[in-house]
Amino acid sequence: MLEKNELIKLAKTVANANPSSQVAYSFGENKFSYSDLNDTLRKELNELAGTYRQYENNKNVIFELIEETITDVLPRKVMEQYGMFAEIKTLAQGDKARFVTRITESARRRAKRFVTRVGLAGVYEVFKLDGKYVDVNTEAYGGAAQIGFEEFLDGRVDFAEILDIVMEGLDEAVYREIAKALIAMAEELKGANKATTNAFDESAMDNLIAVADSYGKSTIYCTYEFAATMVPEEGWRSDNHKDERWENGYLANYKGHNVIVLNQSYEDETNTTKLIDPSYAWIIPAGDNSKPVKIAFEGPTAVKEVDNEDWSREIRVYKKFGVATLVSNNICVYINTSLSPESSI
Repeated sequence: MLEKNELIKLAKTVANANPSSQVAYSFGENKFSYSDLNDTLRKELNELAGTYRQYENNKNVIFELIEETITDVLPRKVMEQYGMFAEIKTLAQGDKARFVTRITESARRRAKRFVTRVGLAGVYEVFKLDGKYVDVNTEAYGGAAQIGFEEFLDGRVDFAEILDIVMEGLDEAVYREIAKALIAMAEELKGANKATTNAFDESAMDNLIAVADSYGKSTIYCTYEFAATMVPEEGWRSDNHKDERWENGYLANYKGHNVIVLNQSYEDETNTTKLIDPSYAWIIPAGDNSKPVKIAFEGPTAVKEVDNEDWSREIRVYKKFGVATLVSNNICVYINTSLSPESSI
């Protein structure tokens, strides 16, 4: 049986690992595969909560493990997915989520910036002569996983699965707010920074890239569905292009610009409502000052238990975060309406 600190370290290692990777992960003085680490975590948690009485005796340790794992791992997971165009801060409870955006000389001449008031609690802005502060308000987001008493006694549910469910739910809560913020940002863009068509139009995309590239080499961010439509109008330039699209389903490079595919997910188990609207693609120049999404995580994660009358119990999780977007005229958006969720209904 591992000591508490080692158990928490193991849980964080498993949560940060990629299940499909063949990489060996360090734990202690040795390296292990993901499956070995995950199996060990499952066995350790079953030692703590394998029976009703064990769970009652050890639930505070289990809750501390869940709290520390989520507090440590959630911002990292968001960074992995959105760090290319999102600035992320992790703050102590009560600290102000303030993002400083430096105004370069070229930005003073050309860039007009404003903040979209979206996300969980909105934002406000404060101007200074040498730059701009953007304060992102955070708000609590909660979720719960229910364990039936008979399921628990029969061993059909264990706490490794509960940890996975809670982590996945909070991941998607953050992604959902980011998706809403990005669409709100797209709605604010006008003129040369925005194109809307009912099919992929190569010239329209090229025009947007030219605008974004005038502020720095740009990258295209979109879902797999959008990336798959980005096919040259005049046919394939090489057999390598054909092979790449066949193997990946899309081209990872569009005319010298990287195409970053965002992970897609669904609102529920029916797989009908997508978390990210696939009709949008964002063209964003490089540089920390060009990251339009601001994400703040505040304070620790809190976990509590609620007993129900049927003897089932809910593990409830509470986490504070906020999302806002800082819009500027160096960002462009392409909307392919044929990919919108409404077009498939």
